[in-house]
Amino acid sequence: MGDWGSGRVLRDRNAGLYLLGVVVSGFGTTAMWLVAGIWVKSLTGSDSLAALTVFAMWAPVLAGPLLGVLADRLPRRPLLVAACLVMAVLLPALCLVDSAGRVWLLFAVLLVYGICGTLHEAAEAALVARAVDVRLLGDFNGLRMTAGESMKLLAPLAGAALFTRFGGASVALLDAVTFALAAGLFVLLRVDRDAPERTAPRTGSRTDPRTAPRTDPRAGGFARALEGGRQLWGSPVLRPLVSAAAAVMFLAGINGAVVYAVADDVLGRPPAYVGVLYAVQGAGSVLSGLVAGPLLRRMPVRVFTAAGTALFALGCGGRALPYEAAALAGSALIGAGLPCVLIAALTTVQREVPDSVVGRTAATANTLVFVPNALALALGAGLVALVDVTLLLPALTAAGLAVSLLLVTAPAGAVTSRRAPV
Repeated sequence: MGDWGSGRVLRDRNAGLYLLGVVVSGFGTTAMWLVAGIWVKSLTGSDSLAALTVFAMWAPVLAGPLLGVLADRLPRRPLLVAACLVMAVLLPALCLVDSAGRVWLLFAVLLVYGICGTLHEAAEAALVARAVDVRLLGDFNGLRMTAGESMKLLAPLAGAALFTRFGGASVALLDAVTFALAAGLFVLLRVDRDAPERTAPRTGSRTDPRTAPRTDPRAGGFARALEGGRQLWGSPVLRPLVSAAAAVMFLAGINGAVVYAVADDVLGRPPAYVGVLYAVQGAGSVLSGLVAGPLLRRMPVRVFTAAGTALFALGCGGRALPYEAAALAGSALIGAGLPCVLIAALTTVQREVPDSVVGRTAATANTLVFVPNALALALGAGLVALVDVTLLLPALTAAGLAVSLLLVTAPAGAVTSRRAPV
């Protein structure tokens, strides 16, 4: 039964094309993500500037609700293609970055990279909700997670090898090529009525045309952006899921900030051992993505999310034990648990929210979920200097288990689908 959902997704033309695009562009993006910091470090010698490369790519998520409005106002397939083509054209400019004085150009490109990525995520969430059978959304999102995590296992090695042999420009050109290929794949997607705010509710939708949200055409961008937040806050199904995801990602940020202390203080291993922990975590995420769809069909979404949260929490506790086997098992549990939380939240947004506001609602959810993660990374960097990691990690375990318990004990809203099965 588990293979049924994944097999149907892979046989679906739209889903297959999109997943292939994710694999292709994800390879280049992951390689560039790693190399950007190394590149800046090699040119400037500054650890702070190297760390800012990640911030430059993540900063645009703060504007997610506003960028999500574009995904609901413009045709989504052309928007995906345009975002890819912008990066394919812009990335070759990084060939000019050959000295510390030109590092500003790298940061400027990374900022645009983040904007296109945030816009891409919003348009994707809305487009997939229309193009993929509602019963297979969990399978699709799980396979997408698997594809992305698989690239994280392969692309960093390729990116590091290219940078060492040919320099940062070679990685930028590789990324540009992958964006161009992804744009070509997205052109082949077949989706009808691609600008939902300009169309009536489609046949078969469970959204009542009389109650579907309709933003005043004269309303400004800020008012339109707030609609995504209203959808999340007003839904008894979405509100607890997104709140739980934000809480878990906050805990995950602290956990990520202390991973070097785990390698050094707990296990007595060199910093390079962190790469092993991340590889095992990535393997856990790949497996989790493969089984997410079947499990979502068999379990209530809150129970699925709570189970993923509990796995993550127990994984944090495992890293506090002075045994490599425990650290590796903990990393695998963290990798398996976190995707459950994210897949459940995104899939439920796609199922619950009217088509006309899916883009901005998904973008708002991403902002609410990932901003706490970024803030927690900074907080964790300070905490690890003040609190013993063997005390901090069990505290994360307790907090995570409390979130899991709240999810399964709090009153639940009824989950409905805004789309009839295809």
